[in-house]
Amino acid sequence: MKRLFILLFIFCYVIAFVFSISRSEPVRSSTSVMEDVSGLMPVKVHKLVKGQEEASIKQVIQEAAEQDLKVSIAGKRHSMGGHTYYRDGIVLDMTSYNKILAFNPEEKIIRVQSGATWDQIQQHVNPYGLAVKVMQSQNIFTIGGSMSVNAHGRDIRYGSLVDTIRSFRLLQENGDIIQVSRDENEELFELVIGGYGLFGVILDVELELTDDELYTMETSELNFDEYTEYFKNEVIGNEGVRMHLARISTASDHFLKDMYVTDYVLAPNQELKLRNELKTDRMTFLTKFLLGLSRNFSWGKNLLWDMQEKYFLKTNGSLVTRNNVMRSESKFLEYDHDSNTDVLQEYFVPIDHFTPYINELRTTLLEEDLNLINITIRYVQKDESAVLSYAKDDMFALVLLINQGISKEEQEETKAIVQKMIDVTLKYNGSYYLPYMPYPTKEQMKAAYPRTDEFFTKKKLYDPDERFYNYFYEEYK
Repeated sequence: MKRLFILLFIFCYVIAFVFSISRSEPVRSSTSVMEDVSGLMPVKVHKLVKGQEEASIKQVIQEAAEQDLKVSIAGKRHSMGGHTYYRDGIVLDMTSYNKILAFNPEEKIIRVQSGATWDQIQQHVNPYGLAVKVMQSQNIFTIGGSMSVNAHGRDIRYGSLVDTIRSFRLLQENGDIIQVSRDENEELFELVIGGYGLFGVILDVELELTDDELYTMETSELNFDEYTEYFKNEVIGNEGVRMHLARISTASDHFLKDMYVTDYVLAPNQELKLRNELKTDRMTFLTKFLLGLSRNFSWGKNLLWDMQEKYFLKTNGSLVTRNNVMRSESKFLEYDHDSNTDVLQEYFVPIDHFTPYINELRTTLLEEDLNLINITIRYVQKDESAVLSYAKDDMFALVLLINQGISKEEQEETKAIVQKMIDVTLKYNGSYYLPYMPYPTKEQMKAAYPRTDEFFTKKKLYDPDERFYNYFYEEYK
């Protein structure tokens, strides 16, 4: 009888879920009111301008100077703290400025306009047996946006995105266009990458590529306190492992204890021809459905964890190309609800501090009412090339998916919990990622990013009129 009731409940939930998908409208912004994907900070802007040609983009900056308006730069708007707009300002949407300008497969170099997406690059280079070195786990984002947050991903043999960029052209507040690289205007190189659009408009970028490779997926289960040694010995210490992803349970049955890890190991046979067709989203409906259960029910989190774990264990031994590892599902990210939303947080902790850090984080969260849906774990090697570098050491990056209420009171509740989590992270010499809600304090930012004052001083030097502006800058400058 109990089983029948559960099945009937799930059936009714599926019907309601399908109906909610059919009526939802994931695009929340109009030309006058702007939001990012979180939907938590709607504001009225002066206007939204689509970047089309270089001359028209320059005209936007000139117009802003003449009318003393602020300019914010937007791509896919997945930064969640008002990084891509500002009230009564001009939003320069770069997604239409997206041409591939040059490609040299022999030298493994590609040059693209900053509104191009990683998917466009993959589609272009895949027939040549080439792939991207570093990008986020989803390929829907623009290159300029990824540069502005200095993205990282599943690859463990390269650092952050900054490591793979050769040069870019930058449109400054005075209308000048300059070339920026490690040898030319080098100070701006480490300010603009991870600079959140505050130093100018990135026009086009020259990126390094690498060979596409065929990997064998190897997934195993372990306890959280085994992870550091496993990673040192079996992952980073094994040259055959090229990419890596881990998950730690948020289910009540084994909260922040059980893990499973997937290693992408170089396959002995590198025949790509039969396997290099680029995949598209699959099982999006199921993923969305299980996430919906996880948002609303504790047993839903247990179900999601069990099904994820079984699925990845079942794929043990499967072959996958590098390009397809970097084409994770993206449609499941779309979530639209009247009273709640999904937000991200990301914390970086040195790999040797992982076990005590998780123990204290668990203790902290068990005392709080936080709807934590999922945590994935990646590796980022030490890289201080960018002024606002998050990788002060060889770090594990914990990406937290959180469901929270939209009301001001609920935002304040989440903010207080986030600050507690960041305090735990800082205690273990960690840091946090900046593209999300402005919940951290200014003191926490300075502790996580020791060059914060330098960053904002240089901002005023290169943009004295503060033409390029957003809510991240207003909050933390």
